This record gives sequence, structure tokens and C-alpha cells, in this order.
Amino acid sequence: MSRRQTVVVAGGAGFVGSHLCRCLLDGGHAVICLDNLLTGDLRNIAGLGRRGPFRFRRHDITETTALPGPVDVVFHLASPASPRDYLSHPLATLAAGSAGTDNLLRLAQEKSARFVLASTSEVYGDPLVHPQPETYWGNVNPTGPRSVYDEAKRFAEALTAAHRRARGTSTAIARIFNTYGPRMRPADGRAVPAFVTQALRGDPVTVAGDGLQTRSLCYVDDLAEGLLLLAAAATPGPVNLGNPYEITMLDLAHQVIRMTGSASPVVFVERPPDDPSLRRPDITRAREELGWKPTTGLPEGLLRTIAWFRSTATAPTSALS
Repeated sequence: MSRRQTVVVAGGAGFVGSHLCRCLLDGGHAVICLDNLLTGDLRNIAGLGRRGPFRFRRHDITETTALPGPVDVVFHLASPASPRDYLSHPLATLAAGSAGTDNLLRLAQEKSARFVLASTSEVYGDPLVHPQPETYWGNVNPTGPRSVYDEAKRFAEALTAAHRRARGTSTAIARIFNTYGPRMRPADGRAVPAFVTQALRGDPVTVAGDGLQTRSLCYVDDLAEGLLLLAAAATPGPVNLGNPYEITMLDLAHQVIRMTGSASPVVFVERPPDDPSLRRPDITRAREELGWKPTTGLPEGLLRTIAWFRSTATAPTSALS
């Protein structure tokens, strides 16, 4: 994304969306942030107007989305994304993936804009192929508790691809793997914020199951760069965006405890239904088609994340991974 563009970021007050807004503004672009604040937070975007042309509009994308003036790129990151959030808001999650995706695709078509869907590694479900390439179709329970998120994203991908084929809309699909960094909500149910806040408070660090399930953790700045490259490319995707470095949740818990200097014990809790056992992206396509790979190692990213959580009020919570 070289020349100055006007960019819509739906879900821009969320964790990833707010970082993307910042990167766009730092790149000289104008940003229109849409968010209904169901899981987003205005504190995430406080001060962004001082970085460049930034507008916030409180808006639910499941309602018709109309904007005056030109738009060059539409990023769709508007959805509850953590297990705790989408289990608390199942119907809103499904609506964001279906009606919300359709509305934003129509906006992109009307404006002749590039549309970038923030999909997820959860479309692979509990994978039978490891690592997961984009050619793998997944192993998803279509009616389980996690299905409201998994199937919403799978439908959003199908709708995005159909718009491209039927209407010629310029679209791209990013399959985002586990991402972490500053501005994660302490109580959103994901492993990194849960482990960090628990360790900083000296509370037991709660690991689901036996802790041998794996995740591949990508620092948020690396992810934002991948999204920008995808928006600037011609490829439709899907493209995996994630860090192929894989770690068990038990090892992650111990690493966080060491890095925080905590004396917290590890306590094992019940593992949630349909929790994936393995998660690691094959990023060959991202390397070859976007020239992208993550550059922030886990120790460096965790240090930055821990420092941010130290500076904010924390509350005890448990991890759903």
C-alpha cells in the first residue's frame, strides 16, 4: 500500500483492528474505523487522530453500511474472536460472518475497493493435517459450541469467494493464526492474556487439559504487516498469516511464569469441547506471494506484551486457549 488511500477498518476498535489502524495511519493513509463496541474498546483507538486522518463511526456491520466519498480498501475484522466472546455472543458472531460480510462486500463492490477478510485458523478445526496448508479443508464440528465462530468464518470465506467469481470484486482472504500483543483484554479467555495477568498477580496459572495442545503465536505487529501486504497484492488467497513456531500451552505457561518472575503455580483445568490439539501454519504461500514472514520472536513479543500488561489494571481470569 504505497500511495495514500482511504481505508475502512471494520472492527477497528478491537485488538488487531486498532493495531492495523495505527499502522495504516503511520503509512500515511486515511482511516475510517467502524465498530459497534460489542467487544471493541474506545481506549484502543484513543489518540489515533493525532497520527493522521482518522474517523470513528459506531456502527453494526450487520446493518446496511453506507459511506460517502471514495474508499480504496475495506478490511473486515468485525467479529467476536476469542472463545469467551463468541460463546457469550453466538448469534452476533454468526451475523457478523454472514450479514456483516455481505454488507461489507457490497460496500467494496460499490466503491470498487479491495476487500480483505480476516478469517481464522479455526476454519481448520481440530486438524488431521499438520502443519495446516491453505489447501486443507478442515475438520470442524458444525454444531458444537465453537461452531458459531468456525462456521461463521467458513461461510464468510465462501461468500467472499463467490463475490469475486460472480461480481468481479477484488477480494482477499487472510487466515489468521493465534495472535498476541498489547491491548488484548485480560478476561477475553485467550491463553496469553490469561497466563500473563495470572502470573503478574501471583495467582495460579490455569492450563486447560494436560497442556500438551499446541499453538503458534504471532506478534500483532507482524500480523498487521501481513494484512497490509495482502491488501496491496493481487492474490485472492486464502493466505495463512501466523508464526510457524509451535509451542505447547504448558510450555507457554512456564515461559510466562519465568519471564514475569512470578511464583505462580500451574493448575490444570477442564479442557473445553472441540479445543484443537494442534495449530501450526504452513506459510509458504505468504512467503512466496507476499514476501512476508514474521520477524518477532516469542521471547521478544512476550516481553513487550508483559510490559504492557504491567502498565494496566489486571484481573484474574482463566484460559480457554
